[in-house]
Amino acid sequence: MEIPGYDAYGPLTHDPALLGSPMFWLGHLASLGQREATAELLFGADFEAAAEFEQQMAERADLPFFTVPLAGGHRLHVVRRTNPDDYGTDYLLHHPAWDRAALIAADDGHFTGPGLSWPELVAAADSGLPGGSTADPHARLLLLLPAMGDVDLPAGAVERLAAALGALTTVEDPHGVAVAFAEDQGPAGPARWHERDGVLVAEGAYSHRDPSNAFALPAPELARVSAALGHRR
Repeated sequence: MEIPGYDAYGPLTHDPALLGSPMFWLGHLASLGQREATAELLFGADFEAAAEFEQQMAERADLPFFTVPLAGGHRLHVVRRTNPDDYGTDYLLHHPAWDRAALIAADDGHFTGPGLSWPELVAAADSGLPGGSTADPHARLLLLLPAMGDVDLPAGAVERLAAALGALTTVEDPHGVAVAFAEDQGPAGPARWHERDGVLVAEGAYSHRDPSNAFALPAPELARVSAALGHRR
């Protein structure tokens, strides 16, 4: 498996079995627990087990990846970088007709994002489309969650997060973790989204989807990313 335009330092391995491990989810969502109180709620008594799991991940020579299908043949790829010197998770959007995937967010020490608004996140999780790494809306939601940032979370967002956490993790207080996640929203924090010339863009100093940033996606890519994620005029 190759993702066009993605410079992977090792072989990409589709590994959906990881999504069945509660320890995987603790590591995957760790960046959303930057406050000490949130981290304590997230890891609880599983801190050592989660750390051991992450150490095993860091020893892998390959890069596990997961896919969430979108309408029109688009795909969101989530790649776990396992190199200890470059550890993190990349979120890429691709379509077979594109010459390269668009990096919309990176969850690491030099994070970029957010790459998804809340409505885009929920639409991807609930699409019901076949062909991805999992058909479970809870798993799709949590898999993409670190790439999301949105100041306008709707009523019910916390309950939605809590349900996914309760279904897939061992956290003792899923609602408490969900409240903290909704408030903090990871290293990039919440962003305001608005339409500009028919394209949904972010207002975020670290976002590839904010046209004012020097590292933003070019205008044509911003437009096709917006359309692929469901925004229409």
